[in-house]
Amino acid sequence: MNVFGNAKKLWELKQKAGKIQKTLREKLIVSEQGEGRVKVTFNGEQKLQNIEIADELLALERKEEMLRLLKNGISDAVSRAQQVAANEMKEIAGDLNIPGL
Repeated sequence: MNVFGNAKKLWELKQKAGKIQKTLREKLIVSEQGEGRVKVTFNGEQKLQNIEIADELLALERKEEMLRLLKNGISDAVSRAQQVAANEMKEIAGDLNIPGL
């Protein structure tokens, strides 16, 4: 493949990457913990979008439970967002076999 072929391939990869980034930005991953009493939402870029906590967990005597559910929800949502991003990036990874780079 010549230099122009490589440049075209890079341009195509950049276009695909931009589309994937937009898809990830718009994809929401919701983790519900404690029978839905804590909901944590991240987008596919692993950016926190929302946290919902049931009023009953806001009582001081329920603080430890609320923190545990919140921690579990964040961990679960981030892990799932990472998996979503990895799956989306597989499309580009297959196209990275560019000679000369």
